[in-house]
Amino acid sequence: MPYINVKLNVKESDELREKIVHIVLENTINILNKRKEVTSVFVEFVSQKSWSIGGKNSTTFYLDIKITKGTNTKEQKANYIKKCYKDFQELLGEITPASYIVIDEVDSDSWGFEGLTQEYRYIQSKIL
Repeated sequence: MPYINVKLNVKESDELREKIVHIVLENTINILNKRKEVTSVFVEFVSQKSWSIGGKNSTTFYLDIKITKGTNTKEQKANYIKKCYKDFQELLGEITPASYIVIDEVDSDSWGFEGLTQEYRYIQSKIL
């Protein structure tokens, strides 16, 4: 049940938004093995003037994904970061190396959906 927040400092377009959603959904499903039907993606475009890297305005993005702690390996997370960065680079062209992807691992008792924590869902799945 990932929640993904993507911020970019490029010109907003519906076509670009759709491509970004596609990239993060595909990588989240195929690399992190998450379920599409409970993956939420928020894409936000900001002015390039409002975002500086090292005091300069450069094309950049920030991707923050929240997942349940302990559900993915270090290798999966590393592959996710590598693939998302590569895909964004192909989509946006030249981007600053200081374009960040953050994987936040949240304790299962600290978040959920449909009013139920992830820990509760896990416990319920183990009851015979």
